[in-house]
Amino acid sequence: MAQLITGIHHVTAIASGAQKNIEFYRGILGLRLVKQTVNFDAPEVYHFYYGNENGDPGSILTFFPYEGLIRGRHGKGMLNTTAFSVPLASLEFWLERLKKYRINYKPPQERFEQEVAVYFEDADGLGLELIFTDNDSRAGYANGYIPPNHAIKGFYNAEIWEEGYERTAGLLTEQLDHVLIAEKGNRFRFAATNSPGNYIDIVCSPDRMKGLSGSGTVHHLAFATPDKETQLAVRLKIVKRMLNPTPVLDRNYFTSIYFREPGGVLFEVATSGPGFAIDEEEDHLGESLKLPEQFEPRRKELEEQLLPITFNDEQYK
Repeated sequence: MAQLITGIHHVTAIASGAQKNIEFYRGILGLRLVKQTVNFDAPEVYHFYYGNENGDPGSILTFFPYEGLIRGRHGKGMLNTTAFSVPLASLEFWLERLKKYRINYKPPQERFEQEVAVYFEDADGLGLELIFTDNDSRAGYANGYIPPNHAIKGFYNAEIWEEGYERTAGLLTEQLDHVLIAEKGNRFRFAATNSPGNYIDIVCSPDRMKGLSGSGTVHHLAFATPDKETQLAVRLKIVKRMLNPTPVLDRNYFTSIYFREPGGVLFEVATSGPGFAIDEEEDHLGESLKLPEQFEPRRKELEEQLLPITFNDEQYK
């Protein structure tokens, strides 16, 4: 049978403000804002997509910025750390950049072979890491102020904290085409495609408190599937697992199903297409607010409710 899940599609998190979110991810980290739209389930809230130049699966971090939302709490039953891939030779560049913008970080630490991790958080406390490695052949996004040889290439891995790893591991390996590729201590690494951008780390953390949703936490983790036919095949497998997936939902740039894995994390399976260039040219991705067809009659109303955002890339050079 053909592989139904090919890796990570995107990670979606919750923020407490649109402007500071733009400044951190577009400005400090130098990601491309590939789409500004709205939360399809709550259109009074933005939905920002950041990624590499084309917004390829495995690079896309998205946010729902609820203005003034209180912070959540990291803990078990949550995806607590989203890691980005950067070249090993970029370690000093990024440590200096984090210092420049007064972002506290933990000292670099070796994890698995040939990877060095630096943990830090955004303004809402969202857990992030830079993984410094030479095992990633993807090109970084050349935004004009972070040198291409230091640019973020996309995700490296997503880290989930669980009471125990067995039930989630069973779902990953039996229904979602993953295999266990490495383990060290209480960390177990799985992948559908054994390459940076597609690693899922389960960290057994039975002594941790349960996570609480709020700003600075991850809403869901999305896995990539090639098309609608493979998506339906995955959905059938999830139904047989009795995890109660949603119907297929149209998200304009892909279609999705959602379900909760046994440890409590919300999983999504999203199609790899049609992609972000269906409603604006690739050279101008993310430059204006795009609404799905059902919300276009409400454009004026929504634009009045959404706080305006500005771009000032000069201050981040």
